[in-house]
Amino acid sequence: MIEINLLPGDGKKKRRPNSTKGLKFEIRPADWFAGFSDKITDKYMLGAIASAAVCGALIAFMFIHQAAKASEMEERETKALKDSTQFSAVLVAKSKAEAARDSLYQQIAIIKSIDDSRYQWSHLMYEISNALPQYTWLTEITQTSAPRSVAAIDTTKRAAPPVDSTQSLQKRTDERNRVRKARADSVLNSAKDVKFRIVGHTVDIQALTRFMKSLEASPFIQNVQLSRSDLVQAEGKEVTEFTLEAETQSPPAFAIKTVPLVVSAVH
Repeated sequence: MIEINLLPGDGKKKRRPNSTKGLKFEIRPADWFAGFSDKITDKYMLGAIASAAVCGALIAFMFIHQAAKASEMEERETKALKDSTQFSAVLVAKSKAEAARDSLYQQIAIIKSIDDSRYQWSHLMYEISNALPQYTWLTEITQTSAPRSVAAIDTTKRAAPPVDSTQSLQKRTDERNRVRKARADSVLNSAKDVKFRIVGHTVDIQALTRFMKSLEASPFIQNVQLSRSDLVQAEGKEVTEFTLEAETQSPPAFAIKTVPLVVSAVH
């Protein structure tokens, strides 16, 4: 006998089994790289990876190092600017003091040169008079060198000596002081170097020889040379007219005697 169910939904509907029920998706990162090292067998690939790692580490180190150096340089620049601002007034005062010192040094040199040379001709006349032998007389004593002005030498502009930037500050200061001292010494010596001419008559040629030797022995005279010697008539007599060329020299310290000047009070 056949039974037909004409009422839908009356019967039990069979459920379709869920195919996803009980399926678990468990994916682990370690599984991705499992056997990765076994798959890479190319040595060039390994070298490239190692080089990239080394370059990355080197770039990171250089970046950090340069950043630290830049920070240090900025700190030093800030400190230098602060010190420069703080000591600018001191540096300006120091420059003014050095300029005043140099000016005073030159002025003292000029005064000393004038003081040392004001009695020069007095000493020359005394030495020439003591050296003059008998039967010999002089007709002319003249200065042949151009008179030098120590004031003109002091105002003459001279090129500054070249500065070696590799030297230390102390060495450059010593070199500058040496140049200044040499210039002041040249000012002192400029007034002492005087050339002069002596013209005279003698009746004895041997007296002329003794006169030249006596002049050369003087501590104030040097380089005595006979430039001319002729026979001339003087007051109806035949005499020898001579011309000597000489120059002064700086005498040793023991040759100059100084005495204190004592001024008595007038009541």
